[in-house]
Amino acid sequence: MGVEKHVKHRNIVNGRLMYSIKIFNKISDTGLSRIPSHNFNFIDEHDSAHAILLRSQSLHSLDLPDQLLAIGRAGAGTNNVPVDICTDKGIAVFNTPGANANAVKELVIAGILLSTRDIIQAATFVNSLKGLSNEDVHSSVEKNKSQFKGYEVAGKTLGVVGLGAIGMKVANDCLALGLKVIGYDPFLSVNHAWALSSDVKPAGSLKELLSESDFISFHMPLNEETNQFVNKDVISQAKKDAVLLNFSREGIVDRQAVKESLGRHISKYVTDFPSSELIGVDNVILTPHLGASTVQAEENCAVMIADQITDYILNGNITNSVNFPSCSMPRSSKFRLVIANRNVPNMVGQITSILAQNDYNIAEMLNKSRDTIAYNILDVDKKITQDVLEDINRIDGVILCRQL
Repeated sequence: MGVEKHVKHRNIVNGRLMYSIKIFNKISDTGLSRIPSHNFNFIDEHDSAHAILLRSQSLHSLDLPDQLLAIGRAGAGTNNVPVDICTDKGIAVFNTPGANANAVKELVIAGILLSTRDIIQAATFVNSLKGLSNEDVHSSVEKNKSQFKGYEVAGKTLGVVGLGAIGMKVANDCLALGLKVIGYDPFLSVNHAWALSSDVKPAGSLKELLSESDFISFHMPLNEETNQFVNKDVISQAKKDAVLLNFSREGIVDRQAVKESLGRHISKYVTDFPSSELIGVDNVILTPHLGASTVQAEENCAVMIADQITDYILNGNITNSVNFPSCSMPRSSKFRLVIANRNVPNMVGQITSILAQNDYNIAEMLNKSRDTIAYNILDVDKKITQDVLEDINRIDGVILCRQL
C-alpha cells in the first residue's frame, strides 16, 4: 500500500509558534492547564486542529485534517481512533497506559466482593423496607438476612490473565485480602515483572490458571488476537462455579457464551461493560463503565496526555505512542528536524546525504523503529530551508517531515 507524504508546516503567529487543539469529551482542567498558552490555543472545530484530545469520542468517521500532528487519548484503549489511517498520514497517536490503573484495580476488587457477599441484592432488600416502623425493619432484617449469606475470599484462588499495569496491581493487592493469586501473561514486560509480588504464582499455561481459579480476572487489550478471547472453549476449561470478571475491554468476551454458561459451569459474571442481553440476567453484575471514573484517574490521564502532546509538538519527543516508536532526545540546538518513514533500508543515509549536500552539520541524532515505522530526531546547526524539507519529503518512504 502506498504511503501518503505530508509536510507538517510550522504555524507562526506574531513571531511565535502557535498550534490549535480540538478537545472532544471532558478533559480535566488539571491537565489542560499544563499546555502552554503562548504556544497553543483551543478551538471549537477540528478542521484546523494540529492536535486532538479525547476520551471516548469515535474518530472513525471523522475527516482528519492534513495539518493534524497528533491525537491524544486520555485513557489506555485506542479502539475509537483509526490508528492505521493516522500512521499513513504521519499522525502520532498517544495514550496514557497506567494512568487509571489504580482506579480500575479498586473496581475489580469491589467486583470480587460484590460477587461473594450478595451486597447488591441485600441493599435492594433493605431499601424495600422503606415506610415500615423501626421495629418492623429490625424484625424483617433478622428474618431475611440469611438469604444473603455469602462467603469470604480469604483462602480462595484468583487467576489474573494479563499482568500489565492493571493486572499487576490487582494481583498484588488481592494477596492482602488473603487470596492465593495465580498469574498468566506470555508477554510480561520486565518493568511489570519487577513490580509483581513474588507471592504471585506463575501459571505454566492458561489452562492451568483456568482450572485452578475461583475468580478469573482478564486484563488485556482488544485486538485481532484477543477479540472474543473468553469464548465457549475457554469458559469450559474454567473451574466449576468460578466467577469471571472483565474490567478490560467489552470485546474480549463472548457474551452469549458467558450467558449460556451461567449456572451451568460458571457461577457469576462481573463486568464494567453493560449490554442489553445481560441486563437483568441472574448472577450477572454490571457496572456502567466506571473503571476510570474517579477524580484522580481523570486528572492522571489528563496530565499525562497533555505533557506527551506538548512535548511531541514542540520538541518531537515521543512517549506512549501506539503507532510510532518511543523516541526522546534532549535539545542540543534550537534547530530540530523530525522525520517519520517506512522502516526500510537506507532511509537514514538518504536523509543525512541531503543535509550534508546543503551544508548542514548534525549535532545530535536519534533513530528508532517500531514494526513498519521508523522515526528520526535530528538537531542541526542552522534553520532548515523549505527546499531542503521538500527534498527530504520526496524520498520514497518518508511520511512526515517537520521542522521545530
